[in-house]
Amino acid sequence: QVQLVESGGGLVQAGGSLRLSCAASGSILDISAMGWYRQAPGKQRDLVAGITSGASTNYADSVKGRFTISRGTAKNTVYLQMNSLKPEDTAVYYCRAEISRRSYWGQGTQVTVSS
Repeated sequence: QVQLVESGGGLVQAGGSLRLSCAASGSILDISAMGWYRQAPGKQRDLVAGITSGASTNYADSVKGRFTISRGTAKNTVYLQMNSLKPEDTAVYYCRAEISRRSYWGQGTQVTVSS
C-alpha cells in the first residue's frame, strides 16, 4: 500500500511564505509524477503545481512566479515553496502521486493566509 504524508501547512500573514512537504512510502516502484492541488471551501480541487520524473514542471497561472515545486533527492518526496502568499491562497493543499499508473492522494494540509 502507498501512503502520502504532507506537512508544513499553517497560518501565515499575507506576503509571507510557507513550505509544504510530501513524502511517499510503501510499495513504490515507479513514481511518474507528483503534484500539489488545493481546494477552498465550496470550490473544486484544482492543480497548483506538478512535476514529472523528468523534472518538467507546470503551474496554475495564479501561482506562477510565487510558488516553486521541487522533488527531493530520494525522488519520493515533493516540496512546494510558497512565497508572497495571498488570502486567496487559503485552502486545503493535497499532495498527489502517480505511481505505477495509479493515483494516490495525501490527507491534505490546511494553509490559511490572513490579510
